[in-house]
Amino acid sequence: MRIKKFAVGPYWTNCYVVCSEGKDAVVVDPGGPMREVKDFLNARGLNLKWVLITHGHPDHIAGTAEIRALASEGVAIHALDAPCLTGGDKALSRMMGTPEAVGAADCLLSDGDVIEAGEMKIRVIFTPGHTRGGCCFYITEGSQELLISGDTLFARSIGRTDLPGGDEDELYRSLERLSPFTDSLAVYPGHGPDTTIGDERRLNPFWPR
Repeated sequence: MRIKKFAVGPYWTNCYVVCSEGKDAVVVDPGGPMREVKDFLNARGLNLKWVLITHGHPDHIAGTAEIRALASEGVAIHALDAPCLTGGDKALSRMMGTPEAVGAADCLLSDGDVIEAGEMKIRVIFTPGHTRGGCCFYITEGSQELLISGDTLFARSIGRTDLPGGDEDELYRSLERLSPFTDSLAVYPGHGPDTTIGDERRLNPFWPR
């Protein structure tokens, strides 16, 4: 399993390509222009199976319409954030200067769902608080594992809760759902540098104590 990060859009959102040891891949959080991502997929002959979205904020979905045609299985997002893809977040989209609608989801996710791409298994962890339908994606292939945390968990910080759909208490409960993971688990956030569960357990002032 391999992961490649692209910083896209005006908010430098982390968009990830995760690919199996074969040729199947997923794109997570297409938050801006997708030209570099598409070039990467084509250059390596990868088969894009899914576009996965951690939450429906405009800076994480702006490039969805551009990349979805390459995804054989379509676009997946938690059901509670799905309206954001069809213009249900107009005010925030205008504020961020991003498209108001990028097309309806092909798959509505729920907590515990498992999506497959090649030999990769992608488990949905429902982590609301930054938005109503925020999720993390726990991805495994054989003994390899990683967590894509969206805007739930950052290196030494957490997602903001002062936007529509945010709930500070809910976000703290969501962090508790990540606490059982091992310290060595690599975490790939929606913005900023990579981290590990262990580093956040030790150094993040918001981590559950």
